[in-house]
Amino acid sequence: MAKDLSNKKNLLEVKNLKKYFDMGRGSDLKAVDDISFTIREGETLGLVGESGCGKSTTGRTLVRLYEATGGEVIFDGMNVHKLNKKEMVKYAREAQMIFQDPYASLNPRMTVSDIIGEGIDIHGLYKGKKRQKRIYELLETVGLNREHANRFPHEFSGGQRQRIGVARALAIEPKFIVCDEPISALDVSIQAQVVNLLEELQEELGLTYLFIAHDLSMVKHISDRIAVMYLGAMMEITTSQTLYDEPLHPYTQALLSAIPIPDPEIERNRERMILEGDVPSPIDPPPGCKFQNRCQYCKDICREKAPELREVKPEHWVACHLVK
Repeated sequence: MAKDLSNKKNLLEVKNLKKYFDMGRGSDLKAVDDISFTIREGETLGLVGESGCGKSTTGRTLVRLYEATGGEVIFDGMNVHKLNKKEMVKYAREAQMIFQDPYASLNPRMTVSDIIGEGIDIHGLYKGKKRQKRIYELLETVGLNREHANRFPHEFSGGQRQRIGVARALAIEPKFIVCDEPISALDVSIQAQVVNLLEELQEELGLTYLFIAHDLSMVKHISDRIAVMYLGAMMEITTSQTLYDEPLHPYTQALLSAIPIPDPEIERNRERMILEGDVPSPIDPPPGCKFQNRCQYCKDICREKAPELREVKPEHWVACHLVK
């Protein structure tokens, strides 16, 4: 059931965010190229798109693992990329990240207790018995046992490791969590468990999520709204239901047409949109609309001028010259 977020304020406002990587010889890789969006308190915004479109870079720039090349990230009234050292420590408590690979994101030489307790120690939240009690509480919150505290990451399955990653993110009581493809490295049978856990935690703790993924069916399940990225640019943003019922951007339509439908009759008769050609290089993106070389509806204006992301219907934003 969709949450009513109409009376909630924006917790995060992203304005014209850019993240370029210097490739030498005067060329830049434009991983994130002038994107804008908002996330309300208590909301889950899904961020989808093909591999290499800039989703993870966006998430990492929001929590300042990467410094922005341009634009602003406003979190609860603070300009994230202009914070001093003291303010940055406060922001690090408010915004956390769950990483994609539960095998690579946990230090193999640290016990689970030390992994979860690291943030608690850095921010001086609990000491002694209270610290240990907090770690046990967190383990139980994510569906693990307190006996797991003294074990090492290699002793756990992928799903259990991702639960440890969730507990680590929750340890310092953040408001906002970037979930960077938290289920893509997991077995399908485990994916739903982790997504259900994230939903339960959101309801219980009032968390706000940016949920990055390329599996659109799972994103529909967890997200209130969905943003679609292509080659570092934002193509479409709307509510989860509207995106699936009425996708307006040709790229979104193509992504959705690739999702298998369980009904064999519908699946057999429906028309698929096959994307021709390859994704251009983010070092040398095409002029005009970034999707122009793969779009079957491309017109001259699409090759000449980049479309603005505009609100074509209430709560439905699209970057396409051909959508009225």
